[in-house]
Amino acid sequence: MGILWFIIIGALAGFIASKIMKGAGSGLIVNLIVGIIGGLLGGWLFGLIGLHSGGLIGSLITSVVGAIVFLWIVSLLKK
Repeated sequence: MGILWFIIIGALAGFIASKIMKGAGSGLIVNLIVGIIGGLLGGWLFGLIGLHSGGLIGSLITSVVGAIVFLWIVSLLKK
């Protein structure tokens, strides 16, 4: 069941982050990839500043923040 939650949180985080950054979703697969990368990046960034999240909501917040940072970095590289 853990991998299923990881996929659901990743897809939801990618969708939320793409809405915040671009104003439109990017499709299920792209949202899933962005959300998973965002979860890893967000966990690493939160760990650097000493924050640790737990539970479903904490994981979603961490993933969304990481996905936003990831999309911001990608937008800088595209320019």
